[in-house]
Amino acid sequence: MSKEVIINSVAVLAGLGLAVALMLLMASRVFKVESNPLIDEVAELLPGANCGGCGFAGCASCAEAMVESGAAVDSCPVGGFETAKAIGTLLGQEVSEAEPEYPFVLCQGGNERCVTLYDYEGVQGCKAALMLCDSRKGCTYGCMGLGTCVRACPFGALSMGEKGFPVVNKNLCTSCGNCISACPNGVLTFAKESEKVHVLCRSHDKGKQVKLACEVGCIGCKKCEKECPEGAIKVTNFLAEIDQEKCTQCGKCVQVCPQAAIVKVD
Repeated sequence: MSKEVIINSVAVLAGLGLAVALMLLMASRVFKVESNPLIDEVAELLPGANCGGCGFAGCASCAEAMVESGAAVDSCPVGGFETAKAIGTLLGQEVSEAEPEYPFVLCQGGNERCVTLYDYEGVQGCKAALMLCDSRKGCTYGCMGLGTCVRACPFGALSMGEKGFPVVNKNLCTSCGNCISACPNGVLTFAKESEKVHVLCRSHDKGKQVKLACEVGCIGCKKCEKECPEGAIKVTNFLAEIDQEKCTQCGKCVQVCPQAAIVKVD
């Protein structure tokens, strides 16, 4: 191949490259979508954890929803009140500080009080164990203790305690809710610090079956319901449930529960 042919080929390729570059530059200017600078300002105030605790894909999506769709300025659980206040100031909204909520374990069967049906040695995860059987424990509603919630926490705020339950470190917890979403049995829920009385059971089985499986499960006897002076506790489908807004924390339901399934926490 002659030197002239090589030079011409290189020149043609260079020309084509330059032409394509110019076309792309023109297209980027013609079809450029102007972003709302306010969205970028809100995004800068968010912590950048991208944990999904707000219900959006990430901090950028959350910021866009706050500015464009009217999402609450306190949507980010990680940032807390100070972040919400800053965003509210930017968007011209007043923000009041809400009582913090933390993950709470609605089970106390654990390794000591609930029958263990078999020793699980597979992939360490509650969802993986559920693929083999309804539960490795006698109660199919309780905590399986295999740490799926612990691994779902992006902030290292959960650990497995000696009794087989997840333990929450409130100093590290951001209340993002990832652990709650990860629990296949719905054992974890949010609870406020002021909510002291809880039914630590999720079982809807009949009383006799509950007693065979767990020492501290709710048997649906309705003694708590009859004893509550405020009508704050109701038994539905063999399980007591407390209306925290009505509850005065008198503790009468705790005293009459024959299974100690209702507790008053400090």
